[in-house]
Amino acid sequence: MKRRTILAAGLGGALAAGATGLHLVRGAGAEDDVPEVRDPMPAGPPAVEQVAKIKPVAYWTGIFMKSWEFAYGNATPLSRSKDSRDHYDLAYDVDACTAMYRATGQRRYLDRALIWMENVVAAAAPSASLAKSSFADRFQGWGSSRAGGGGDEVPLYESYLWRYGTNLLVAMKDLTDAGYKARYQRLLGFAEVDVFDKWYTRGPKSYIYRERTHMAAHWAMIAMNIAHLTADQSRKARCNTVVDQISTQLRQQLRRNPAEPTAWFWSDVWDSAKRPGQDVGHGNGVVTYVVEARDRNQGWSAADLAAFSSLLTKVIWPGGTTYHAYVDGTGTDNGWWSDGFVKLGRYDPAVQLRLEKHQVVNDQFAANMALNARLLRA
Repeated sequence: MKRRTILAAGLGGALAAGATGLHLVRGAGAEDDVPEVRDPMPAGPPAVEQVAKIKPVAYWTGIFMKSWEFAYGNATPLSRSKDSRDHYDLAYDVDACTAMYRATGQRRYLDRALIWMENVVAAAAPSASLAKSSFADRFQGWGSSRAGGGGDEVPLYESYLWRYGTNLLVAMKDLTDAGYKARYQRLLGFAEVDVFDKWYTRGPKSYIYRERTHMAAHWAMIAMNIAHLTADQSRKARCNTVVDQISTQLRQQLRRNPAEPTAWFWSDVWDSAKRPGQDVGHGNGVVTYVVEARDRNQGWSAADLAAFSSLLTKVIWPGGTTYHAYVDGTGTDNGWWSDGFVKLGRYDPAVQLRLEKHQVVNDQFAANMALNARLLRA
């Protein structure tokens, strides 16, 4: 998980947050198992009248646009890279532009995200032509020589981007313009064959049903999106099976949080309930999948999302600039939630109002706050 450039502290002076700003300090009792209580206590219902108090889409659009030119200059080279680790970093920008398109309906955001994803596809090469690929098969892809990749193809880097690449396709599915439809079909065809089919064919146990909750959640989101979009019924069935299995596994991980009875706790290690549980940074990946699944009524309830919101506002971020690193409320962190937890604001105006006070704000955060505002006001 990359720590992106920060736009503002609060909404004032500029900050920078790098990987060295993350402090994962375990608290007391880190090795204890959390008791097997599968349901948090119910949280109160959202106070609908608070919607009138939230900042409008236009406010967050203004914050987002402060980095419009910077983002283009930073992300475009990543999109043209033949190293898939760069595509991992590009994911945040694609998500931000997709959220802005959904929030405003303005196609400049869609156009930018489309260009980036088309650049990624153009940079792909046959697996058999990648000198250090472990697969050398008929599919298209990218190697990575960064972060220990050794030139091989890395499923994590691809899934990290394509969960948002396929989200972009969902957002543009109903466009009728012939030009957009042709671009949509080309990207969807690539996602179906050279992302999902590729890694499923290579071995779902190793490359789809991953060893950590957040890594599997990336694939659940890709599979959910492709199942929604594909015309191939056998592929749809495979995708739905992936979603069902990962969602079921994730549900079995969830327990009542030992620090707050209305909140969730889970470990990132399958079949474990040891504290401190999932680290918040990677937990963003779980939350972003659950949010999208809830939006489509695929296995997650309003009560579930309220328990994730309680986790954010009562355990991870109890107040001020206190940010905990783990979902049991231990450790210290830097408050970077732009890739997941921020999206909880779309369900509860009280959570959105709380997030408006957050002091770690970047373009992805602002874009998703804009989308939250749009959905709350709808």
